[in-house]
Amino acid sequence: MTSDNVTEAESVEAAEPQPAKGVDDQLIDELVGRAQAEGLQLTGEGGLLQQLTKRLLPHPSGINAPARR
Repeated sequence: MTSDNVTEAESVEAAEPQPAKGVDDQLIDELVGRAQAEGLQLTGEGGLLQQLTKRLLPHPSGINAPARR
């Protein structure tokens, strides 16, 4: 197959994954800054990363825990 025969779909499949365009660096900086200002650890038990993971990933039992506020 020559490059002339490569379809757009095939070229997209071969491309490296790109970061999500919807994730704004300024938003991430604000979230991390607020967590640090409130004394929240970024990693580890009860940290920001763990809290985000719990909210974003489904629970293995299929039941998502309610969001805490």
